[in-house]
Amino acid sequence: MDDLDKAILIMFDAFGVSDDELKKHAVNYCNDVKENKASISRLCIEKLCFSNLVHVQFWCLQTLLDMIKSRYSSMSPEEIYMIRSSVFSIVCLEPVDDNNLRRVLEGPAFIKNKLAQVLATLIYFEYPLIWSSVFVDFLPHLSKGNSVIDMFCRVLNVLDDELISIDYPRTAEELTVAARVKDAIRQQCVSQIVRAWYDIVSMYRNNNEELCASVLGSMRRYISWIDIGLIVNDAFIPLFFDLVLAGNLSDSLRGAAARCLLAVVSKRMEPQSKLSLLQNLQISRVFRLVSEDGDAELVSDISALLIGYAEEALDCFKRLNSEDAKGVSMELLNEVLPSVFHVMKNFELDDTFNVVQFLSGYVATLKSFAPLREKQLFHMGQILEVILVLVRYDPVYRANLDVMDKIGKEKEDKMVEFRKDFFVLLRTVGRVAPDVTHLFIRNSLASAVSSSSDSNVEEVEGALSLLYALGESLSDEAMRAGSGLLSELVLTLLSTKFPCHSNRLVALVYLETVTRYVKLIQDNTHYIPMVLTAFLDERGIHHSNINVSRRASYLFMRVVKLLKVKLVPFIETILQSLQDTVAQCTIMNSTTEVMSASEDGSHVFEAIGLLIGMEDVPPEKQSDYLSSLLSPLCQQVETLLINAKLLTYEETDAKISIIQQIIMAINSLSKGFSERLVTTSRPAIGLMFKQTLDVLLQVLVVFPKVEPLRSKVTSFIHRMVDTLGASVFPYLPKALEQLLVEIEPKEMIGFLVLLNQLICKFSTSVRDIVEEIFPAVADRIFSVIPRDGLPSGPGAVTEEIRELQELQRTLYTFLHVIATHDLSCVFLSPKSKAYLDPVMQLLLYSSCNHKDILVRKACVQIFTRLIKDWCAQPYEEKVPGFRNFMIETFGINCCLYSVLDRSFEFRDANTFVLFGEIVLAQKVMYEKFGNDFLVHFVSKGFSAAHCPPDLAEQYSQKLQGSDIKALKSFYQSLVENLRLQQNGSLVFR
Repeated sequence: MDDLDKAILIMFDAFGVSDDELKKHAVNYCNDVKENKASISRLCIEKLCFSNLVHVQFWCLQTLLDMIKSRYSSMSPEEIYMIRSSVFSIVCLEPVDDNNLRRVLEGPAFIKNKLAQVLATLIYFEYPLIWSSVFVDFLPHLSKGNSVIDMFCRVLNVLDDELISIDYPRTAEELTVAARVKDAIRQQCVSQIVRAWYDIVSMYRNNNEELCASVLGSMRRYISWIDIGLIVNDAFIPLFFDLVLAGNLSDSLRGAAARCLLAVVSKRMEPQSKLSLLQNLQISRVFRLVSEDGDAELVSDISALLIGYAEEALDCFKRLNSEDAKGVSMELLNEVLPSVFHVMKNFELDDTFNVVQFLSGYVATLKSFAPLREKQLFHMGQILEVILVLVRYDPVYRANLDVMDKIGKEKEDKMVEFRKDFFVLLRTVGRVAPDVTHLFIRNSLASAVSSSSDSNVEEVEGALSLLYALGESLSDEAMRAGSGLLSELVLTLLSTKFPCHSNRLVALVYLETVTRYVKLIQDNTHYIPMVLTAFLDERGIHHSNINVSRRASYLFMRVVKLLKVKLVPFIETILQSLQDTVAQCTIMNSTTEVMSASEDGSHVFEAIGLLIGMEDVPPEKQSDYLSSLLSPLCQQVETLLINAKLLTYEETDAKISIIQQIIMAINSLSKGFSERLVTTSRPAIGLMFKQTLDVLLQVLVVFPKVEPLRSKVTSFIHRMVDTLGASVFPYLPKALEQLLVEIEPKEMIGFLVLLNQLICKFSTSVRDIVEEIFPAVADRIFSVIPRDGLPSGPGAVTEEIRELQELQRTLYTFLHVIATHDLSCVFLSPKSKAYLDPVMQLLLYSSCNHKDILVRKACVQIFTRLIKDWCAQPYEEKVPGFRNFMIETFGINCCLYSVLDRSFEFRDANTFVLFGEIVLAQKVMYEKFGNDFLVHFVSKGFSAAHCPPDLAEQYSQKLQGSDIKALKSFYQSLVENLRLQQNGSLVFR
């Protein structure tokens, strides 16, 4: 063993060395040897001949391969000849020289594969122009037996993988070489290769099945591009079928023959020729193989053959025009389909995508057969059976799916994705054969219910999922009419209690399906009691699984929204059924969290609110219902607030959680009541909500620093603004004052959103409230937002900075809402005047520089509105200094310098809208400030930008004209001209 051998062994970790430095040294040593270009190829050949170390053999072969790929064009003819002749001799078991001692072909598979790669790479560069005889020279050596035949197969396989096969992406050069190689093989030796394949399989089928399977595996790859007549003849086709049907042979050899038949069936050719080929194959000979208990691998290969055959028969039907040919195609298809459906239903298939594609194509073809014949209707039923089988869950994962652990979540996600194509197919079948589909689903449900087998859960869930998926394709009209068997299906659904209803998946799909078909129930009110029962008993809201009961609450709320008035007669029944659920929403168990988490528990209250908030409910009843819900909840809050400051941390935390739940419940409950009802037609209802608001505002007093509670109370105030309208005013000062206590930046965002809602809804009516609150808001915001802007860039944006950015964005919206709702006087009130300059400076900076174009636009719009509000008459000085500020600062910086900056991209849609607002601002400034603005803008701004006098004069004329579009168009061209003139030498700011 020389130093190179040792280095290779160390590099490949053959000695189990853990010394990284030694490995690094070994790698460097091997690389240095490689760099000796004059002797490396001969060294590699010698090592291959003499070394019995497989690691060394592999390194030598890999080195030769790398060298040929990277240096072929620069190698000498002598060196290439030496490599070619040596490698070919090794492959053919010929001595390389008189001292040839080792046989690489006796080595492990990875060595032989690497050797095949080297030879295939030489073929890539040299066949047929330089080394035209490679295949012809190879064939006589096949008589040497197993080793050379095996090597021949490996070379053909590598050629296919790395050059010929179209299953992999190829470069233009590779495609050219592949065409050259294939053309040469076709012209020179393909018939000899095919003859060799036949002879080998015939000779070795009874004593070396593995070798025969390898030969057939190589043959399968080449059938797609060689002359089909070489394979489809009286020699090969009988041989293939003989092998497939021979029960005494191994399944691997039989499967290899079946894959060759599939390659024959799938070969591209003219449809009439293909049809003749399919007819002559007599594929029915293999049907029995899929009905017997055979090896899974063989069944998989036979299944692929039958599905491939069916796909080709269907393709012939589509492509051929003559009635006779179409008839033959359909006969062949009808012959094979029972076996195809059998394998689809009973065996696991490798490629379900192709299954869906084929079945979808078949169903689409049947659309032209109207009405469908009996056999075609039967096939539709078979397709539905296939869908049902394939979309079922594996019972092995039943427990995982029920408790929804990590494995269950993964399986459910995969199944959701897997089912998509099958459900599209289901809906297509439903359109082509609606009665068959409805009947099938009805029978599937009935069968699942009556079944007591272990697969009951999966059967029921699968059948319900089909019914749910079917509903997606039905029009509102078809749904309401309950066409065909649909009414019967829905009746079966509603009246059935499945034995496995406790299972999470079954319960969920059941509720989702009922919800989907509620439109049918709208016009069939006799179903309503059954719908309510389904949601209110242990199948829905009272289900033992908390995830099911929460989802049921949400779906019930949706059902109530749809049925609404039709549920009025059932309100008392519903409320009675929900008593315990309503109580649980706000009860805390000593060992668990609040019974219903977050929004899920509140869906029940929203459903109740929608029910009792209708004007169809008699006033007295309505008051009683609402009072019976609100009074206990408010009393519970008042009780919880008593002595709250004396509680321990754990006790306080528990009370806070319950109060949160109660606030969300009341909030959701109020969504069913309109402003007109509570303020005009039934003010007694409004009074109840006012009293509730009074109670909930106490929460802010007792727990002033608890952010989740403040957030929930803020949300409730939002709701009361919408519900109570202007009658909420007396409660606002106290509420807003309390919300501002020690308010954090994150909370200030929600506070500003509330103010925006008030202003948008009530406009100038809230002037006094906004004037009173604005100084505190401005003081808090300007104390946390830096005057010189917020940091940006990678790593600079922390969670805190993100909150401040969001606060700043909300502030711009707040200022915009004030300005555009006739409340600009708020900025000028005695208490707010101290913040006027910071506000103006922020708006100025942002209108020129903010990265968010929409923020810049809002800032420009604010200034435009302020000009109109504060400068009603020319030369009027309502706000001292504002006029000069707009002319000298805003006008020059925003209207000129900011648009001259090359970052101002006219091609961006939002930026172009901003540009329109900037042009409009100039127009308004001219209207309000007259020549004072125009003269300053031209003399100071245009002068600094080196604007030519003629363009400045044209601008003046356009500005004084009445056509704003013409002004905008001219100003854009002016800006672009000035940019070209400056050529980037001046940055405007």
